[in-house]
Amino acid sequence: LSLKFGDVGNLKGLVIRLLLTTSYYQLSVQNWFSLHRLQLLYNHSVQATFNATGIHAPATYSFHCEHVSSLQRYDALLIPSSANDLSQLWEVTFIDFQIQGFHVQEGHFAYARDCASFFSPAILMGLVMSLILLLVLAYALHMLIHLKSLDRHYECKASPAYFAQMKHSDMGDEKEPLRNSGNESYELRNQQFGKLYI
Repeated sequence: LSLKFGDVGNLKGLVIRLLLTTSYYQLSVQNWFSLHRLQLLYNHSVQATFNATGIHAPATYSFHCEHVSSLQRYDALLIPSSANDLSQLWEVTFIDFQIQGFHVQEGHFAYARDCASFFSPAILMGLVMSLILLLVLAYALHMLIHLKSLDRHYECKASPAYFAQMKHSDMGDEKEPLRNSGNESYELRNQQFGKLYI
């Protein structure tokens, strides 16, 4: 494919040439097209040549990418073909790039295969955050399951309170009769007559 700029100012003699090929892959049982090379021509002479990487799609599809560029910040899908040619002096960036070289119907692009990989940085960050939240939730559930009821701490776990048994012979020595208003009552001489256990 050749893109010619016609009479657009200083770009009159500039041509962007895209080399596309098709191949049949038995694993997917269909033809795929690939962009192998991009050439920049000015006044019919080749100024720069870039090898394309990762630009491919099924032949009945189109290929779409937000940025196709020779710059590292855009993943550098275009790589200079040689360190000695003029490609190092050029910076090429296509924004909202879409291409389809084969099976074009009625001048419209077919369904696009996007260049965004499944494990893009945003998706990886989302997966990591989901994993962290899942771990926090699992820890919270674990703590709730093993939480003990407060009622158990107030249950009486010891034997009921009791007083030590005393012999009747000892009780006779420990009590002293009191005389008041005709009723007979007794007073303990020794106050430590029993122990209280809880």
